[in-house]
Amino acid sequence: MSLTVPALAQDAVGITPDVMSVTVETASGPQEIARIQDNDHVIEDDWGRTSRPCPNFCIQPMIPAPGVTPIGELELLAALQSPEITVVDSRTPDWFYAGTIPGAVNMPYTEMTDRMGELGCEIDFDGWDCTAARDVALFCNGPWCGQSPTAIRRMIEAGYPADRIHYYRPGMQGWRMLGLTVTGGGS
Repeated sequence: MSLTVPALAQDAVGITPDVMSVTVETASGPQEIARIQDNDHVIEDDWGRTSRPCPNFCIQPMIPAPGVTPIGELELLAALQSPEITVVDSRTPDWFYAGTIPGAVNMPYTEMTDRMGELGCEIDFDGWDCTAARDVALFCNGPWCGQSPTAIRRMIEAGYPADRIHYYRPGMQGWRMLGLTVTGGGS
């Protein structure tokens, strides 16, 4: 005698108990961010790796410079929805085009101090005047990636106010681990 067990309905995967998705404005129009609905989904390939040689892939501090505010996914989602905050993917273009957080702009860490004018700073005789600097949130590949911390420290040295910088340390690895929407080439 065989017993047939009915298939269980898959549980919905929300961002919070009350929020299934958020919509953010991107350069190509509105983009919905949600979590992958497959309850059996796992991270594979490079994003599933837990160990990389240090240096160069050493664990980064939660606060890369005094005055910088660390944030999590919910705060980053709020930043993506705010017209007052610019979310910056500070990775090199190859990483950005392979997949990024919807609504993020690519400003590679190697170019940050040259591009601070895009964030409200103005060039003056002594370097940058950042009295009108925008709030920004930077991220890179994950807790072991030094691109955002390097960009943040360089920005502050060039005159960007630390209290206007937010750091999403989990980066793309944390974003993908939670099954959140990724946009771009190899998403």
